[in-house]
Amino acid sequence: MLKLTLEAIEVVDAIARHGSFAAAAARLNKVPSTISYAVGKLEEQLGMLLFERNGPRVTLTAAGEEMLKEGRWLLGAASDLESRMRQIATGYESELRLVHDSLIPTQAFMDDIRAFEDLRCGTRLRIGCEALTGSWEALREGRADIVVAAGEGPAGGGHQAVAVGSLEFAFCVAPTHPLTRLKRPVQRGDLIDCNAIVVGDTARTLSDRTVGLMAGQPRITVPSMAAKVACQVAGLGHGFLPRACITDELARGTLVELPTEEPRAPEAFWLAWKTGAQGQALRWWRERLHRTLVPALLPRSFL
Repeated sequence: MLKLTLEAIEVVDAIARHGSFAAAAARLNKVPSTISYAVGKLEEQLGMLLFERNGPRVTLTAAGEEMLKEGRWLLGAASDLESRMRQIATGYESELRLVHDSLIPTQAFMDDIRAFEDLRCGTRLRIGCEALTGSWEALREGRADIVVAAGEGPAGGGHQAVAVGSLEFAFCVAPTHPLTRLKRPVQRGDLIDCNAIVVGDTARTLSDRTVGLMAGQPRITVPSMAAKVACQVAGLGHGFLPRACITDELARGTLVELPTEEPRAPEAFWLAWKTGAQGQALRWWRERLHRTLVPALLPRSFL
């Protein structure tokens, strides 16, 4: 009989991810003694140590690392199998992964999430957030079932998409920024010595996406649009900002919009899913989110 079970791999994985038996127990809704006993029993059956103990903190041994390399793939495969079986039996997936662009706050989907939970269909909902091409990459690599993403999807197809709005941008700086002293539209050459504030692309394998940056231009990369707005209000740099999200800052005068020779084109937003993907939960979310999401769901101010 096999000594390694999926439950045992799940326990080892939780300990490795969270760094201690106690943290893994909390994650798995078990008491620490149960986790400790399960690991000790597994190590005894296998005849090898999976963890190095150092007080409450534990780290994987080489054998433990090797086990998890394949073990995590087995957990993923088992989860996919469970989802397919459940989908065949009930029409609903065991889990639905929704990833949205970081410009849209997760709380903007609360009514949609509540309506989905009211179905009581048994599908677990997992929501993620990515910036720029990160949402498209999550869909392409199977880390998302449906995405609300900005800009065009990656080449190669493999997905279906419907437009769910577009966003206009304004070039803005703080009122004390040197660019405000220009008496004409801003040109590219005016920016070469000024910091650009850019949101970092969360894509891991797809090429980073940048808009309007010149080679060698100084920049500050920040994790979110809220941080970008804050940096520009503080006078740390310039950049295009979503007009719908800075109405308060423009009205208060903490940001000033400047004309540019090369305006930024409006950004399209898309609701996308894998071609051929089935499942009642996916269908529900496709129909629910097939509406104008942008700029309707965006915050009117970040500060």
